[in-house]
Amino acid sequence: MLRMDLKFLVGGVSFNLMMGSVGNDDWDDECSVIGDKGEIGFLDFEDDKSVCSYNPIEEGPVVISAPFQLVGGKPRSIPVGETTADSFTIKNTTSDPVELWAVKIFCSNPEDSYTLSLMEPPSANSDVESIRGFLEASSLEDRVLQPDKTLTIWLSCKPKGIGLHTSVVHFDVGDDRIERVVFLLAEDDVSQSLASNRPYSKVPRKKHFNVGEYVAGSRPTKATTQGFKYRLPQYVIPKNIRELVESKQIPEAITKGLTRENYAAYFSTLLIMEEIHMEEEMRAHDMECVTMRKKGPQFLALEVPGLAERRPSLVYGDFVFAKLAYEDPDDTTPSHQGFIHRVEAEEVCLRFSKDFHQRHQDGNLYNFRFTYNRVNMRRLYQAVQAAEGLARELLFPCQSSRRRVIKTTPMVPLSSSLNEEQMCSVEMILGCKGAPPYVIHGPPGTGKTMTLVEAILQLYITRMDARILVCASSNSAADHILEKLINKDIVEIKENEIFRLNATSRPYEDVHPNNISFCFFDEFVFKCPPLKALMRYRVIISTYMSASLLYAEGIRRGHFSHIFLDEAGQASEPETMIPISNLCGRETVVVLAGDPMQLGPVIFSRDAETHGLGKSYLERLFEYEFYDSEDENFVTKLVRNYRCHPAILDLPSKLFYKGELIACKEDNGSSLCDWVGLLPNKEFPVLFVGIQGCDEREGSNPSWFNRIEASKVVEFIKKLSASTNLSEADIGVITPYRQQVLKLKKALETFDMLDVKVGSVEQFQGQERQVIIISTVRSTVKHNEFDKTYCLGFLSNPRRFNVAVTRARSLLIIVGNPHIISKVLLIILAASI
Repeated sequence: MLRMDLKFLVGGVSFNLMMGSVGNDDWDDECSVIGDKGEIGFLDFEDDKSVCSYNPIEEGPVVISAPFQLVGGKPRSIPVGETTADSFTIKNTTSDPVELWAVKIFCSNPEDSYTLSLMEPPSANSDVESIRGFLEASSLEDRVLQPDKTLTIWLSCKPKGIGLHTSVVHFDVGDDRIERVVFLLAEDDVSQSLASNRPYSKVPRKKHFNVGEYVAGSRPTKATTQGFKYRLPQYVIPKNIRELVESKQIPEAITKGLTRENYAAYFSTLLIMEEIHMEEEMRAHDMECVTMRKKGPQFLALEVPGLAERRPSLVYGDFVFAKLAYEDPDDTTPSHQGFIHRVEAEEVCLRFSKDFHQRHQDGNLYNFRFTYNRVNMRRLYQAVQAAEGLARELLFPCQSSRRRVIKTTPMVPLSSSLNEEQMCSVEMILGCKGAPPYVIHGPPGTGKTMTLVEAILQLYITRMDARILVCASSNSAADHILEKLINKDIVEIKENEIFRLNATSRPYEDVHPNNISFCFFDEFVFKCPPLKALMRYRVIISTYMSASLLYAEGIRRGHFSHIFLDEAGQASEPETMIPISNLCGRETVVVLAGDPMQLGPVIFSRDAETHGLGKSYLERLFEYEFYDSEDENFVTKLVRNYRCHPAILDLPSKLFYKGELIACKEDNGSSLCDWVGLLPNKEFPVLFVGIQGCDEREGSNPSWFNRIEASKVVEFIKKLSASTNLSEADIGVITPYRQQVLKLKKALETFDMLDVKVGSVEQFQGQERQVIIISTVRSTVKHNEFDKTYCLGFLSNPRRFNVAVTRARSLLIIVGNPHIISKVLLIILAASI
């Protein structure tokens, strides 16, 4: 095995990268350490084609072949534990003898995994004499190449572990040295079971068919039976702004920067840039010559590659147009409209007209055209325009603003676990009167949501006139707050005084049965209750976007005494304005909680993101003196982390939080540091497992996977389950690519490990596990720009890295190519300075 010690410093922290396979007996013995030997370096066969391409004419009169040539641009796959051999041919094309001074393996990775021989290695069925007579070594003695003669030399590889096996072989011929580089990909049963059955092929640009005339599909149930009191305007994109954006020019409203006077124009223009980009993206996802299958008596299921990564972004209520593939796109035959009734991982369930369903056969080939649903964008346009009516100190708490001093009164905490900073924060919130907003910020695991819950419950029991709206950026985060509030161990909130508002597009099964009684629905479709019912609730919980339903139903500014915005760093400012601009009165207290160093808003247009749409309202507030200086009358910073082992917390503290984090995790016996044989240093439960596989895609799916890494992750999970008292639910796997998520789930299903959660960074934000395993997937630097374009991977955003490495309580394992990982950390370090 390769034994080298590669150490690098990031933010003053030293890391060891472990390379090798995980054995059955002693992990320390079978994991080796990359280090300072380094003759071979990092050879990237995908990025540097020169390592695999040779021109015999340029090399001279002796022509040397290359064994184990790439297949389809990828290394040849070989099984672990079996010997594989291929030959070099060395031909002297001259009429004179040539001295072959040496043939030697300059370096291999892993070390000693390749050997040379003059004889073809014997097979398993060879006789005993052939096996005994076979000689192999790392170098061969010198010899003379006779004119026009060919010498055959064999190169063998017997991999002991999975991953890319690389070798550099030198041929000293006369006065020249000729080099050949060999790559082989060693695989086990797990990685082989995840191999692609279809090579990846990029879908060519489609020819869009006419949708001027169409047969209407079956629309999903409407959100409400009553009419909304307020209906959204259409907000048609102005022609002149569209022309500017489509010609890649920056409109004047943006170049002037954000001011009080141009607030609506500034954000509306950014939203237009985002919407035009999303229109273009949607057209790029049209599909040709694909099938649908019947799913139950009502639906036709269409598989949409990339759907889970929101490429394209489709939701309940959207519609598509379909035409039989053999029909001419230019003819006048009406297309068929199909409405989306359900969105699943990689497919949508559609309903067309009754006639279409009757004529459909599962073998039919269709062309599909996707459409872009503008409802959410219209809500954002409305919110930023309505924001112009808000008080100046709410949107622009400038340095010239009057410094407020909040008068607080002592309180009796409802939770016994609150620390000093949390207590101070709650007292400040209880003492607030109107704008400017109050901010609670801090890293993961510092109890931001717990602080919000304490403040909400204090208001509920002490102020009968309090009307509270609580918003979060995701359904899971909003559900989490609901569950904390209805925990009867602290305060019993009356069931008729708390309400969980859900969007119509949310599947009924997505809500936990214990929470369904706090929701309003009809025939398993969520709806917004009538105004009279809404007015009775003292606490309403919603996502930012769904808060628009309250305004549409008739609730007006000033109804809510307090508006709490959790995970405010993940929402764009227009999104944050949906509850604020429509429902916040002059006396309404606005409280934001979040971490500007974690994942920010998801923005698809790079131009819109760069010019301000990627900055959350929470982050922008810190541009003002009172917030930046952390004045306790405006902001509380939570620094006590109750989630992570101190060693896990150390790096993010240095990189993102000025080294101020205080590790407060109690040792409750669940620590894995004493697990003999796992960690080289028991005081440092962070393990980097270095392995080099291959980036792959399959079919027409643009998402990436790395089955070598997937196998290694499964191997670790099996070891953890067998050697510790951990349950499967204690283990989480984070990976940035949807296809890797699916491959890992498939492999875990094989071993009946269904309770291990596997998901993206976004799916784990706000969550934690005893053990987190990160699969970075990337094995080449070639695709870094792809990741940056689509905000994928760990190179695209330092905040993504921050979230990923702070989900583990007791043990963090990172699996990936150490050379790529080191680049990630160096980029993150540069971004954090």
